[in-house]
Amino acid sequence: MPFYAKLSVHQSAVLQEHWTEETIMLPIFTLVAVLLYSAAAFLQWQVLKGLRQPSQSFSKLLGVGGVACHTVAIYLVLHQPGGINLSVLSVGSLISWLVAGIVLLSSLRQNIENLFIGFFPMAAITALAAWLTDTGTGKAYDAGLIAHVLLSILAYSIFTIATLQAILLSRQVYALKHHHTRGLVSSLPPLQTMERLLFEMIWTGLILLSASLITGFILFDDLFAQHLVHKTVLSLVAWCLYAILLFGRISFGWRSNTAVRWTLTSFITLALGFFGSKMVIEWFI
Repeated sequence: MPFYAKLSVHQSAVLQEHWTEETIMLPIFTLVAVLLYSAAAFLQWQVLKGLRQPSQSFSKLLGVGGVACHTVAIYLVLHQPGGINLSVLSVGSLISWLVAGIVLLSSLRQNIENLFIGFFPMAAITALAAWLTDTGTGKAYDAGLIAHVLLSILAYSIFTIATLQAILLSRQVYALKHHHTRGLVSSLPPLQTMERLLFEMIWTGLILLSASLITGFILFDDLFAQHLVHKTVLSLVAWCLYAILLFGRISFGWRSNTAVRWTLTSFITLALGFFGSKMVIEWFI
C-alpha cells in the first residue's frame, strides 16, 4: 500500500499528482536538457578546433532548448509537496541553470560562445545529479528566507561567471605575452574588454552578496551559531576579499594577473562557505 494511502484524500491526490510529474516529466526534461547542453558544447568545441564552420545561431538555439528544459526540471526538483527542496545538489543545479542562462544571454551581445564548452556540460551534470538524487521531500520557508536564498544564489552565480572570466583573462594574458594568438585566445574580446567585463561582474556580485548578508543578519539571530559560523565567517571573508580587489582596482589600477589571483582566492573562499558548510550539515551531521 502506498504511504499516501494513510493521508487525507486531498493530500493523497496532491502527492499522487506530484509523484506522477516527477516519475514521468522530470526524467524526460532532464535527459533532453542534458542532450541539448551536450550537443551545444560539442558543436562549439568542434568550431573552436576548426573541425566545423562557425554556426553560432545553431549552438545558441541548442542552448536555449537546454535552458528551457532545465527550467522545467528545476521547477519539479525544487517544488515538493512539503515545500521547497534546497539540498546541495538541487541548489547546485539551480545555480548552473542560472549561469547557463546568463552566459547565453551575454552571447547575444558579445562573442563568448566558447564559454558554452565549459558551462553547458556543468549545467548538464548538475541537472542529472539533482534528478538522480531527488528525495521528493521539501520544507516550508517564509518569503524573507526565500528572498535571502535567491540573493545568495544570484551572487554565487555571478561570481562563478566572473571566476571563469578571470581564468580566460589569465590565458589571454599568457598567450599575448608569448605571442600565441590562435585557438581560444583569437576568439575572445580584446584584453581591455575582458578586464572591464570581469570587474563589472564583480561589482554586480558584490552588491548581491551584500544584500544577501544584510538580509541574513536581519532574518537570523544565530548566524554565528555552531552550525552556521563557518558559512557566515567565510562569506564575510569573501566579501572583504572582493571589496579589497575593487578598492585596489580603483586606487592602484590592479589588473591582469593580480585581478585574477584575487578573484580566484575570493571565489574559493565563497564556495567553501556556500557549499562546504551546507555539505557538512546535510551529509555529516
